[in-house]
Amino acid sequence: MFTIALQQQQYKTYILSDESAGSQVEVVPERGGIITRWRIQGQEIFYLDAERFTHPDLSVRGGNPILFPICGNLPDNAYSHNGQQYTLKQHGFARDLPWEVSEQQTQGKASLTLVLNSNEQTKAVYPFDFQLVFTYELQGNTLSIRQQYKNLSSTSLPFSAGFHPYFLTGGDKTQLEFHIPSQQYQDQKTKEIHAFDGNFDFNRDEIDVAFGDLTSQSATVTDSSRKLKLTLDYDPIYSKLVFWTLKGKDFYCLEPWTAPRNALNTDENLTVLAPGNELLTTFRLTANFF
Repeated sequence: MFTIALQQQQYKTYILSDESAGSQVEVVPERGGIITRWRIQGQEIFYLDAERFTHPDLSVRGGNPILFPICGNLPDNAYSHNGQQYTLKQHGFARDLPWEVSEQQTQGKASLTLVLNSNEQTKAVYPFDFQLVFTYELQGNTLSIRQQYKNLSSTSLPFSAGFHPYFLTGGDKTQLEFHIPSQQYQDQKTKEIHAFDGNFDFNRDEIDVAFGDLTSQSATVTDSSRKLKLTLDYDPIYSKLVFWTLKGKDFYCLEPWTAPRNALNTDENLTVLAPGNELLTTFRLTANFF
């Protein structure tokens, strides 16, 4: 049985449930359309800094933030378009703006559709008309995010998009086993390229690396301390997987990005939609306890 409940917490929170599987997802539309929690049999899949979440002026650290119209940051937070310079902060604005709920469904799955439209606030930093339609679907132990990016401008729409999921760990990150379909990564700070043998040095204060040249549309992380295997499935439009974690924090992020940092300036893997066109794509997460 699938249900959707609405709770008034600090924000209106939609709770999608698959009661037979014991799985639940919590969505907060007005806080960047974010999924804040995902539980299976009472076990949290996502990490959430709940204290930080109560401060609307701080970015959310946890759940599954939405990245649009850029992933990562731009040098000096700046890019140029048609000879004019604009300022756009890290990961864009979609994760900070309120989204509208447009549809709910509980037949065969629990499904919630959210919409974000361009407005005067977005056009001040990103001079385009667009519409994003995201549908969160919960079925069993799988969470799917169907995305529709529409260009409503009379000119081409350039963007990159992605997600920034924070996965809760059992505390000992050396118990994590990674299967990422790439043989090397780039350190996002030093820009150095390193071969990847499946291991990270978790003694470092911060790890921030990007995997490119992906050889498949699936990656897995097994956390032996939690007896949890996570599978990420993503469409070919996602050209990068970014891994990020901080020492002493019980999370890691494995983030599908359609393009690397600064793509709005370099055009590398940038998606460009012609006027009136749209992009449809899906990102799927599956969690299995063993």
